Amino acid sequence: MQAKILTITLISLILLAADIYVISGIRGAFPKWRFVQKKSFTTIFLTLSVLLIIALYVGVYIKINVGVRAALMLVFFLQAIVKAVFVLFIFMDDIRRFIKRLFIRNKMQPEPVLAPVTEPENKLPAIPRSEFLMKAGLLAGMVPLAAMGYSSMTSVYDYQVRRRKLYLPNLPKKFDGLLLGQISDIHSGSFYKKKAVAGGVDMLLAEKPDLIFFTGDLVNDIAPEMRDYQDIFSKVKAPLGVFSTLGNHDYGDYAWWPDAAAKKRNLDDLKATHKNMGWDLLMNTHRRLKVDGEEIGILGIENWAAISRFPRYGRMDLATKDTDDLPVKLLLSHDPSHWRAEVLPKYPQIDAMFSGHTHGMQFGVRTDDFQWSPIKYVYNEWAGHYHENHQQLYVNVGYGFIGYTGRIGILPEITIFELKAGHDPNPAWI
Repeated sequence: MQAKILTITLISLILLAADIYVISGIRGAFPKWRFVQKKSFTTIFLTLSVLLIIALYVGVYIKINVGVRAALMLVFFLQAIVKAVFVLFIFMDDIRRFIKRLFIRNKMQPEPVLAPVTEPENKLPAIPRSEFLMKAGLLAGMVPLAAMGYSSMTSVYDYQVRRRKLYLPNLPKKFDGLLLGQISDIHSGSFYKKKAVAGGVDMLLAEKPDLIFFTGDLVNDIAPEMRDYQDIFSKVKAPLGVFSTLGNHDYGDYAWWPDAAAKKRNLDDLKATHKNMGWDLLMNTHRRLKVDGEEIGILGIENWAAISRFPRYGRMDLATKDTDDLPVKLLLSHDPSHWRAEVLPKYPQIDAMFSGHTHGMQFGVRTDDFQWSPIKYVYNEWAGHYHENHQQLYVNVGYGFIGYTGRIGILPEITIFELKAGHDPNPAWI
């Protein structure tokens, strides 16, 4: 606890020191703006900075709505990008001035004073070099921000198909080569373009998966959000079935209810939606998936989170009951923190777990060889494929979106796994 407090204090002091540096740059960019030169500007600027820092820690440590948390953290990191770019320009100007002073000192004589040159009436006055660099720095910081703002609004329906080979040492021969599709975090209450949503479903079906997993968060808050989209997702079918589970948003915990009975009716309606779409909802139970006499286990539990602000309804003891004879067990569990907190230490018989929940915070960088998002400071496993000993986890960054109506760098995902018997020759996340 003391180490955490010390870390928070140190990070906060560094951020505030950077803000003081930024203030000096803003004053250099606008030397004639009286308000910018006043102490009241410093007070307002630092107050806003403190509020943004608090918002960051609230998003990481306090139990609040997931959408609000994502929005708070996104605002913090967006303004941090602008400041980081601006700080580079301030630093360049400081180096320039330092070298200039050092050169003058070494010459042991002041800079020559040149006679003023009369500028033509039609020529704009020259901008001092420092002022120019400061204004250029602010402009450079705003350009990526504007570009990200535009691209974020157009990328929420830019579905990406990510393909993986899923190696399972004990996989029966009849399952070798089968295709498994995964989608997660639909969050139907956030959608506003039915045609685009349907296009993503078409992309999934075009892959011709043999079975499909949906790993939770069908809605944001209430079951009726699916009314306009049930017909679209009813098309999600596969020869060996579609298996689903619930996420933290599906229970109605973030909505207001007049009584417990109303909340229960909402959950019952959501369960009925899964059934109406032909999806097999797994709530602390399992299914035996058979192909030509051979079997594997498909297990699904209700939401189970290591982080206290999210519900913990899952029962692994019930889901794993009577599954000891199955050679392979695949687990659907919405929250990836469940893997490290309970699955790894207590359930070594689980071969692979499939999750969602993080959305990759809808902000970050993700390529074939590298990925980063601020959400990594909350979740050890937040996107892609992970291995530990003989067990595996895949975290899908989501089909939909919530809170912030956009995605920057972390695009909506459709995952296609090819089941393979044997050991993974490259056991690393991608």
